Amino acid sequence: MDTDKLLTKYAAGERNFSGENLRSADLTRATLNAADLSEAILSEAILTQAELSEANLSRTILTKADLTEAVLAGAKLTGAILTEAELSRVNLYDAFMLGVNLTGANVTEGNLGGANLSQGNLSGVNLSGANLAQANLKGANLTEANLSKADLTEADLSGADLSGATLSGVILSDANLSDAILSRAILTLAVLQGANLSGAVLSGVNLTEVNLEGANLSNAVLTSVNLTEVDLSQTNLSGATMPDGSTYE
Repeated sequence: MDTDKLLTKYAAGERNFSGENLRSADLTRATLNAADLSEAILSEAILTQAELSEANLSRTILTKADLTEAVLAGAKLTGAILTEAELSRVNLYDAFMLGVNLTGANVTEGNLGGANLSQGNLSGVNLSGANLAQANLKGANLTEANLSKADLTEADLSGADLSGATLSGVILSDANLSDAILSRAILTLAVLQGANLSGAVLSGVNLTEVNLEGANLSNAVLTSVNLTEVDLSQTNLSGATMPDGSTYE
């Protein structure tokens, strides 16, 4: 389906565009709120500043698509493929993105507050400066992801894999990181105040100048961790494996 036909049908009240082939379509600033684009092909499509709030993009292929500053608040992207997509400053507030594939995508300064990205593949994604407050990233793959200066206040990252991720200056206040894997992650100047890191694996992490006030590190693995100048006075370390291999009593 060509772009003009799609927009004409939408203007006439049509909302079902499921499975349509819109590869490389130019939908810049298009209004497609509440449209059903599930399983559609939008690879390399241009959706800059497009309005897609409450749209259904489940299992849609958006590989290398440009969604810069697009609005997808409340949209459904279950199983959507957004590998290497451009999503800088995108609005995905409260979007449902269970099992989404954002491998290598650029989501710099995007708004994903309250979004559900659980079980998603976000390996190598750039989320620097993004808002992920209260987002659900439970069990997500965030290996080698860039989350520098992102806001993950009260986010759920339980069981997530953040191996090798860059978390410099990230805000993880009151976040749930229980059983998460943070091996080799960079946490320079990160704020983990009140965070739940029980059972988390932090092997080889440098925690210098990290704020861990009131954090829960019970049963966490801290082997080869640099704790220089780290204030642990208000941190729960019961059962944690310390840098020297001993168990904290």
